Amino acid sequence: MIKNGLVAMLLLIAAGGAHADTVYQAPDVFVQQAFEGAAPQMQTLWLNRELKQGVKSILHHPFATMRVRYWRDGSRTAWILDEIGKERPITLGVVIENKTIMQLKVLTYRESRGGEVRHAFFTSQFIGAMLNNKWQLDRGIDGVTGATMSVRAVTRVAQVALLFHQHVTTGTTRVAQQ
Repeated sequence: MIKNGLVAMLLLIAAGGAHADTVYQAPDVFVQQAFEGAAPQMQTLWLNRELKQGVKSILHHPFATMRVRYWRDGSRTAWILDEIGKERPITLGVVIENKTIMQLKVLTYRESRGGEVRHAFFTSQFIGAMLNNKWQLDRGIDGVTGATMSVRAVTRVAQVALLFHQHVTTGTTRVAQQ
């Protein structure tokens, strides 16, 4: 019985069915770096109906939570958000200042492929990005071969973080133009 279980587990691992979480940076370290070592107190954004609808239109699925934690100091905010790549969540950190992405970083990657999205050659494309009137990024993002789902997940998180930033810094959620 134990021998059969061991064989089954080894076959599962060999087939790529086992996914290890790869942590590139702890969330608390990310937040400290985002604010140059002096992280402000964590705050909570409660999602109202309008904000949830905006997030749904970006993600193309309902947002699973009613609140999001974030950090803010003046016009700078930091967000740690998850989005499903192909099958598993990718945890990303996004720093925004004055409606512009200052940093985007993959904190934890859980998929079996597509991990190239963590590299600076990909994430640096988001630096300086803003939202346009349709809640899209104001620039195109080049994909990564074999990582289409991860690229889309990272892009959607960037858009959602920008939307959340807009909401907490202006108190409004402008309606996306179709």
